[in-house]
Amino acid sequence: MFLNPHVRRFDLFSAGHTHTAAVTVKVWDAEPPLDDSSAWDGQGEVDFETTTGKVALWTLTLGRTKGVIPLAEAGRWWRVRVSCSGRAEVERITRTEGVADGVERYLVEFWPQEA
Repeated sequence: MFLNPHVRRFDLFSAGHTHTAAVTVKVWDAEPPLDDSSAWDGQGEVDFETTTGKVALWTLTLGRTKGVIPLAEAGRWWRVRVSCSGRAEVERITRTEGVADGVERYLVEFWPQEA
């Protein structure tokens, strides 16, 4: 599975190596409609707790990114849906050709859990 929950974090596992994935993040006030179009290879959902009301992105090679994603108030539980595409293609390109940029795409959607 490409999405694994942990305490106060979740991990995304890429299908390739030596590449840059495209990531879009959306924060919603309530559960967004499920995009079940064929545009996505896979989708998964996890629960996520933030103590600060913000989310930081990390990569294995570059560490923490400069910016943070503001969610809302601190100490809240969120539901997270991650949709991905391009996994098979990025695996093929990085295995046979080398670097791939933007082939693998992720849509990460956050919405607050009901109290």
